Amino acid sequence: MTPKDAVATAPITTTSTASPTTGWKRSVGNYVALTKPRIIELLLVTTVPVMFLAARGVPDLWLVVATLVGGTLSAGAANTFNCVYDRDIDALMDRTKNRPMVTGEITPRAGVIFGLALTVISTAWFVAFVNVASALLSLAAIALYAVLYTMILKRRTPQNIVWGGVAGCMPTLIGWSAVTGTVGWPAVILFLVIFFWTPPHYWPLSMAFKDDYANAHVPMLPVERGAIAVARQIVAYSWVMVAVSLTLVPVADMGWIYLVAALASGGLFIGEAHRLLHLAKQGAATKVLKPMRLFHFSITYVTLLFLAVAIDPLVHLSIG
Repeated sequence: MTPKDAVATAPITTTSTASPTTGWKRSVGNYVALTKPRIIELLLVTTVPVMFLAARGVPDLWLVVATLVGGTLSAGAANTFNCVYDRDIDALMDRTKNRPMVTGEITPRAGVIFGLALTVISTAWFVAFVNVASALLSLAAIALYAVLYTMILKRRTPQNIVWGGVAGCMPTLIGWSAVTGTVGWPAVILFLVIFFWTPPHYWPLSMAFKDDYANAHVPMLPVERGAIAVARQIVAYSWVMVAVSLTLVPVADMGWIYLVAALASGGLFIGEAHRLLHLAKQGAATKVLKPMRLFHFSITYVTLLFLAVAIDPLVHLSIG
């Protein structure tokens, strides 16, 4: 019996002392956990600012709410499918062993039904309250994460997070299309920023939890290559990411707020990447490398950069 089969047949354990109210809340909490809310928060951070840029000011607030609701449902669907498919390797990693699909509190069948329901609802929501273009991009994002990354790439190649990370770039296109009904060059540039940001964001996490991935036989780059090789790729992607972010200035006619934010936060990001490489060359242990320091800063970076994407058009509007 494989680990996945063992998890799939694991009984759902309940306690006789749990009240109906407690049981209901626990069930809801488990289904919410399948959607990975913390990941969704990061995705939404890249959606709303793009809407401000597309509108060159404050977009229609109802459209923003509708796009956020649809995006939340769509990302929740993709993450749910990921939890269902990865329940075998999640059971082998300390970081994920308590997920409800692993513990048996939610069955694979129930998880698939939940994911399909979120897919249908999110698509219908986008069509009804946003537009068809955003609905199609939302469906593409679900397929890219659930199929391309989770089912095809994750267990087969150390470059899994590079190409599989395309799904995480889609909110930039969805935010732009929600306002304009099309995909413009500024959205494409921000798509590429997230594309090149994803590896130096995720590889430090993989370095910190390298043993987990190795135990689960997931060929993340830090499992397959040494710390120096990984750090070199992190540095390379970081430089390209910052360079791409600066091309938004001429393409989208960005002002000094975005330029300063891109240079300052990008410079700090590159500095952190080089710090990691320097320590790796010295043969530092993982606890000295502190790869999670770059991981956490990468979230700060993308937040600051996209905040500037939203604020810059407002300043232009007030000056005009």
